Amino acid sequence: MNIFEMAQIPLNKAIEVMHLDAGAAGIIAAPERTLEVAIPVKMDDGTTKVFTGYRSQHSTILGPAKGGVRYHQNVNMDEVKTLAFWMTCKCAVAGLPYGGGKGGIIVDPAKLSKRELEALTRGFIDKIAPIIGEKMDIPAPDMNTNAQIMGWMMDEFSKLKGQYEPGFITGKAIAVGGSLGRTAATGRGVVVAALEALKLKGIAPADATAAVQGFGNVGSWTAKLFCDAGVNVVAVSDVYGAIYNPDGLDCYAVDEHVKKTGSVVDYPGSKPITNAELLALKVTVLAPCAMELQITAENADAVQAEIIAEGANGPTTPDADTILDAKGIMVVPDILANGGGVTVSYFEWVQNLYRYFWCEEEVIEKQTAMMVKAFKEVHAKAEEYKVNMRVAAYIVALNSLVEAMKIRGII
Repeated sequence: MNIFEMAQIPLNKAIEVMHLDAGAAGIIAAPERTLEVAIPVKMDDGTTKVFTGYRSQHSTILGPAKGGVRYHQNVNMDEVKTLAFWMTCKCAVAGLPYGGGKGGIIVDPAKLSKRELEALTRGFIDKIAPIIGEKMDIPAPDMNTNAQIMGWMMDEFSKLKGQYEPGFITGKAIAVGGSLGRTAATGRGVVVAALEALKLKGIAPADATAAVQGFGNVGSWTAKLFCDAGVNVVAVSDVYGAIYNPDGLDCYAVDEHVKKTGSVVDYPGSKPITNAELLALKVTVLAPCAMELQITAENADAVQAEIIAEGANGPTTPDADTILDAKGIMVVPDILANGGGVTVSYFEWVQNLYRYFWCEEEVIEKQTAMMVKAFKEVHAKAEEYKVNMRVAAYIVALNSLVEAMKIRGII
């Protein structure tokens, strides 16, 4: 089962317990618009190669479509459509005035020169320009795309429009309208959600321990911000291995070690453990921030954490959810816990529209407030409907969408 099939299971449960109107469910099930484009690129060897690109706008019920663009050889329309649907739900849970969008190009960017990559990027924007814009559809980085690629996209769109258009895209460098606080935003959201879960359980951060799977952007910031909050981080991991110290790790020092060596492995004073051992540690909070499908029916029973805060997309399978529920483990789902990234992307968009930029402290304060509010709303629905937090998150999203549909006269 992939993450897209997984998303349908709690969604269908939410539809069932809400007794959602069949018409509304039908609208939410289908994307409003999809576009497939052919992008010719003159390669460095003089030949011309045609690449296939996609953009799906799942919903504009709550506002413009919003979502990343990924460059990967396995991108396909079904994947893009499903990710756009997921973004609709994530934005609705976070309380953002956005619908969901997603895009992609079938390409292995590692096989392109910088010039070829720029030409492909500009060609993609040329092809999808009629359906994007700061009040229509706002792209962002995703798998294998970054601030540089966003900069090329913004420049190309600005040329097409004949004016500076920073608000049409997020995830940009600070110099061209990016937002302070964006780099740490997803990890910060995971930590904010975990701290709210600790409050519900009456556990002070100083009395809590955490293990973080994954030490990329999301995992490293999750670990460092846990340390800042006073939580004792006892284990972290990356693709090369995991490290453990029952007395706690200095996650900023671990980050420096990674920058020097390329891995968390062999960090001084730590003990090597396996990924399976990390997931089974007796800790207060487990934060899976690596890949999907990490906690499954095979290993869920070994999990001893009191709280799981999902930084990755789809790290827990539905079968594992059933086991974790029976064990009384609170799972703060990805659709809520990793919404910090799109929340600060929203702040970037707002700042671009106003041409007025906030200090980092203001970004952090606003992000924290929005994520605490979202957590409380999801938890309230979990209590009301007697469901887990994952199903409750979809209930919150569906309620927002249905209310807007009714007010707009769509249903």
